[in-house]
Amino acid sequence: MLTTLATVLAGLLGASLIAMGAMVFAKPQNAAGFGIPDTPVDDPAFRHWLHVKGAREIVCGVFMFVLMLVAPVSVLGWYVLTFAAMPLADMLIVLRSGGPKATAFGVHAATAAVMVATAIGLLL
Repeated sequence: MLTTLATVLAGLLGASLIAMGAMVFAKPQNAAGFGIPDTPVDDPAFRHWLHVKGAREIVCGVFMFVLMLVAPVSVLGWYVLTFAAMPLADMLIVLRSGGPKATAFGVHAATAAVMVATAIGLLL
């Protein structure tokens, strides 16, 4: 039961990554909500950097589904656990850039916590 719930959560995380990556291409102005103040989302050069971030998010989400299809549950668990470092890094970047603590903790740290809980459920 726990493994099934954790696998569903992993699927939701993968779908969320794909959706967030796609939104960078569809509506780059939404990247301002990432938490870094004065993000120049209207700057065409900066948008190219956003596209790099968006493409990476999409690939990470797709890889989660690939693991769900072809790998043992423990491999997916280790991937999710390792990948939880990314939102933690995002949290630190937002805090160091003077961004809102609510975004740093409420979005990025909360995402990392969900990922760690999901990974634990997959690894047990």
